[in-house]
Amino acid sequence: MSVVAFKQVDVFTSQAFKGNPVAVIMDASTLTSEQMQAIANWTNLSETTFVLPATDSQADYQVRIFTPQSELPFAGHPTIGTAYALLEAGLIKAKEGQLVQQCAAGLVTLTVNDSNHISFELPKPKITLLDALQTEKLAEILKCKINTQWNAALVDVGARWVVLQAVNAKAVLASQPDLNALKQFSLEMKVTGSTIYGFYEESNEQKRIEVRSFAPAYGVNEDPVCGSGNGSVASFIRYHGILPAQNDVVLSSQGQALGREGQLQLELHQDKILVGGAAVTCIDGTIKL
Repeated sequence: MSVVAFKQVDVFTSQAFKGNPVAVIMDASTLTSEQMQAIANWTNLSETTFVLPATDSQADYQVRIFTPQSELPFAGHPTIGTAYALLEAGLIKAKEGQLVQQCAAGLVTLTVNDSNHISFELPKPKITLLDALQTEKLAEILKCKINTQWNAALVDVGARWVVLQAVNAKAVLASQPDLNALKQFSLEMKVTGSTIYGFYEESNEQKRIEVRSFAPAYGVNEDPVCGSGNGSVASFIRYHGILPAQNDVVLSSQGQALGREGQLQLELHQDKILVGGAAVTCIDGTIKL
């Protein structure tokens, strides 16, 4: 039996228990894939990460990301939570404010702005529009009033989210999806799940959205605060030109339906999308393997 450092980090919040937790196994070099999956199933969080030495010379470390049921090539809040855990433990140091994570989706660049605000550059999205019938079917499954100006889109950033725009933030919060039907839809489409978003109707210049992400096909009925889902929303907004100006900043909130208060900052640039937020460690100890 070996004992390995273990942290549970709450991501996209500076207040413990209000964000999205990720379990981080700080040194998984002795674990098999089967053991990693068993641990992720046991923690029963939306994701558990396993830190390994980088095999790419450009990377600072390597991460494998597991849901309770399967491995993901990339996920947002585990990327930020793992970086935060490693920085806090002194196992890595940012170089000129940047880190590079190696994962199954490739190399991901992170920017460390201060002690607990970290953003990652979203992997280049591949976007496939759904047709009107598929969009209508998904809206019915999600039980959500949607903005019919835009068809749903499959946004592939490693995680594969089908994104829909609701008429407003209130409609997002009112959504009550048929999870069994959504699971079947996701399996047929070979996607992680579905993310819906809507704008808050405010008179000021600040652009705010409400987001919800559902992934029942991966054992996560609703993700409390989802980095890749928010990044996919930002990709959808940029793709359709929904916000006319370049270099827009959108403030996103997620988790109200689950009693959380996740907060994210989405930066939409022509050549990249940055997804960022704060993090805080809730559990710091060891795990027996």
